[in-house]
Amino acid sequence: MFTLKIHTVDIPQPPYTTTVAGASNPSSTFTKQTELNGVVHLFRNLPFTSSSSSVNPVMTLWNVATRTTIVFIVAVPNYLSVEEFVAFCGRHVDEFTDLCFIRNDAVEDRYSVLIKLANQAAADGFCISYHGKRFSPSENEVCHIYFAQLVEYTDSADAASIPQPGYTELPTCPVCLERLDHDTSAIQITHCDHSFQCPCISKWTYLSCQVCRLCQQHDGKPTCAVCGTSNNPWACLICGFVGCGRYEKGHAIEHYRQAQHCYSLELETQQIWDYVGDKYVHRLNQSKVSSKSIVTDHQSSEGDCGDKVDDEFGGALFSSKVDTIVDEYNFLLATQMETQRQHYEALLAEAKGRKKITIAETIEKTEAERTREIQHKLEELSKETKAVSDINEDLAKEQESLKKMYKEIQEREISLLKTKDEKIHDLQEQIRDLQIYMEAQRTLAQSDETNELKGGTLLGVQSNPSNTKKTPKRRARKRN
Repeated sequence: MFTLKIHTVDIPQPPYTTTVAGASNPSSTFTKQTELNGVVHLFRNLPFTSSSSSVNPVMTLWNVATRTTIVFIVAVPNYLSVEEFVAFCGRHVDEFTDLCFIRNDAVEDRYSVLIKLANQAAADGFCISYHGKRFSPSENEVCHIYFAQLVEYTDSADAASIPQPGYTELPTCPVCLERLDHDTSAIQITHCDHSFQCPCISKWTYLSCQVCRLCQQHDGKPTCAVCGTSNNPWACLICGFVGCGRYEKGHAIEHYRQAQHCYSLELETQQIWDYVGDKYVHRLNQSKVSSKSIVTDHQSSEGDCGDKVDDEFGGALFSSKVDTIVDEYNFLLATQMETQRQHYEALLAEAKGRKKITIAETIEKTEAERTREIQHKLEELSKETKAVSDINEDLAKEQESLKKMYKEIQEREISLLKTKDEKIHDLQEQIRDLQIYMEAQRTLAQSDETNELKGGTLLGVQSNPSNTKKTPKRRARKRN
């Protein structure tokens, strides 16, 4: 199954009626003819990832499951105008319902055509009639037709280049498509083998395919676009990226992992490798006799660039047989290498499993030891905490007893101070009484009226009312 993603920023043109020049019926018309500027991306589903059935059918052009009413012509030479292309389609134009011409500004030597037919029978008849047919008897370009299951339009270049799940992108160059295996590209054997020595291939190399232009160069050896090495270069058939092989630094396969462009051309042997299927899928082999590409399953070549003298043709056949034998040995070697790869991958997986188990056991053992150490430290800390708690309790008890002792001493000191104050007050009273007595004696001794005072009574002085409770009353001494 094939799908298309068209990157375009054009606004779809309104449908209009066009009179078809050269049709079988001069009055016949079709309703929609448009012309877009954009880039076409062609995708094909991978047979082993198809989910449509449990048993995947062989994906060829004439498979019943892949046929639709939408057909896509990959490359129409630019020398064929729109009117001439319509005339080229002949009576089948009556069965067209939509006709879209897609042009790419970067590719001036060709354009693509998208056609929708009225029914499946009309689409089948159109493909049978025109697939592999030359556009002009004097030219070598042939018509390559695909059944399109789905056509999407987008204005994002990134979205247009991303394949749907289970699909892979194919090159849009007809030469690169013809080099692919029939089961991969669904391209039938063509009259022209597109040798890199004949004029037909040179028409596609100036402004279009970078891979064809690279193969045409003879002035220098291609180098890797990343590391610059010239050993074992590979060219991507989708975008023309040149990278080194997996036995160098692997930039070609790294490009596949990043861009998902699975078809790569080995420039030294002109063979195409499919990274998804992990095998060679080329259909044309390079002849070692005359550097002429020949079809391995085709016995003769037709067309202007396929004419050869008998000795060269015999040499080419011999070379093709040798190449077939080499391919068989390469296939056998690839099979054995795949077996060895699976064996060593199994060993690596087993070693990785053992390593994971060992690492898990080591981690578990280490964690157990650390857990034991932490538990031991926790026990020691618990003991220390308990000892500190006991010490705190003892100190608290001692502090409480000291508080009681301090309170008792404070109360005793207060009592002693109170007693002392009372004694001092009492002594002060006695001193005051004594001073009064002595003063009275001195006064009596100096007085003339001593006789008058004789026989008198001495009365005590009334004490301070505030001190009546503290100091007992004293009796006045009676003088004789």
